[in-house]
Amino acid sequence: MPFADELVNDRTARDLLSAIEKAAPTAELTALRAAPGLLGPLALRPRADVLRDALLAGIPGTYAELAGVVRTAADSSEGFTGWLIWPVTSAIAARAVEENSTTAFDDAMALLADLTGRLTAEFAIRALLRHDLDRALGIIARWTTSDDIEVRRLASEGTRPYLPWSTRVPEIIARRGITVPILDALYLDDSEYVRRSVANHLNDLSRDEPDLVVAAARRWLDAPGADTARLVRHALRTLVKSGHPGALELLGFAHAAVEIDGPLLDRTTVPFGGSIRFTATIRNTGATPARLSIDYVIHHRKANGGQTGKTFKLATCTLAPGEAHTIDREHSFRPISTRRYYPGGHAIELRINGIASDRFTFDLEAAPA
Repeated sequence: MPFADELVNDRTARDLLSAIEKAAPTAELTALRAAPGLLGPLALRPRADVLRDALLAGIPGTYAELAGVVRTAADSSEGFTGWLIWPVTSAIAARAVEENSTTAFDDAMALLADLTGRLTAEFAIRALLRHDLDRALGIIARWTTSDDIEVRRLASEGTRPYLPWSTRVPEIIARRGITVPILDALYLDDSEYVRRSVANHLNDLSRDEPDLVVAAARRWLDAPGADTARLVRHALRTLVKSGHPGALELLGFAHAAVEIDGPLLDRTTVPFGGSIRFTATIRNTGATPARLSIDYVIHHRKANGGQTGKTFKLATCTLAPGEAHTIDREHSFRPISTRRYYPGGHAIELRINGIASDRFTFDLEAAPA
């Protein structure tokens, strides 16, 4: 399986060149022919940008001229699909923004909707959102009732505040709740594919507007479909991990009277690449059943000597009065590409319905020289 950066590769560039040569046989595609030799050292989005710029250079002129070539390629080439769609849709959006006319803007939105099923237009649409957010959102609102599942998903995914691999749209973040009407229109969608995007979009919003997110989730649970509860649980996952009271209460995790024995650690020093085992017992000391969301937090040492917490899910359970739940978990410090471990003081704690237990410390040893 290729690394993410390799999804746009020399083969992508050659396939794009072949499709555009057939659609525009008289075009001078010098930059596009040279593109395969330029991708090697670049990450994924810069690779897509190189191909976008090469396409724009090869098809100069008006937006309509570029759009015509793209439509011809889409109609005549079976290979006009996959990762080459990212630079193609990005070129369409860039040329429409450059032309700065409502005709080009509206046609670009329509063309992106037509192409999104061939990979996705979620990255390219960001340029149009940045250029004229209100006009774009007016068009996207109509997409929420499209018969095309890919277009409905694009309505949610393309407008996410923190869409991975994409450029930011600062106005979406600044204008509190501007995309919520899109999610309101799609949370009952028949497709899990679309509903999953809605959940991820709402989770994005929780970074900046947690109370707005809880309010939206509560509104949906008041008028639910068969899958709404699952959607809401996924959408609130970050708020639950951070112990947001409103999110926990909405999912049924109210304050509970519990007694916590632990976490008890099997060692106080962990070798680099090793693991630590911890146990704990949680007992319901109240007079009524207690529904519990149980997480643990590893407080990793930072380069400056401070600590930063990372939350991990343990369990959800309901304990009768006097009943106990036992935890036995091993946490690995095996080197991974997404985290750098620093030697020295670390700590671990439990969180029960967002409430932290006592924190227990341990040391992580340095990597061997």
